[in-house]
Amino acid sequence: MNSLAPYAAFFMRLAVGGVFLSHGLDRIQGGIPSLSLGTLVILLVIAIETVGAVCVLLGIWTRVWATAMAVFMAVTILTDKLPHHANFELQALLLAGAVTLMALGDGPLSIGIRFKKAA
Repeated sequence: MNSLAPYAAFFMRLAVGGVFLSHGLDRIQGGIPSLSLGTLVILLVIAIETVGAVCVLLGIWTRVWATAMAVFMAVTILTDKLPHHANFELQALLLAGAVTLMALGDGPLSIGIRFKKAA
């Protein structure tokens, strides 16, 4: 491994977090429908796409939020894209990025690293 490899998490966090945040903000602008079970799912998605994205961008609880993002992308691909024979390249890339962040964690360029105890 070369000396720059630990910083890969930073660039992956920027890419994945930035795309999720953009989609989450668009979803918020669309408005929230009246209270129902579907609304709760939408609120969960908005939380993953906004709060999760900000945490990933900052490097706080990256593995937890990346896991939520990976599950969300897998469910989206399997329930929405594949049955309709729709393109799912973006969702597949976000799934791969989220899985990569699950493996890499926060990385050295993160706020979360400040809260970790020295081993």
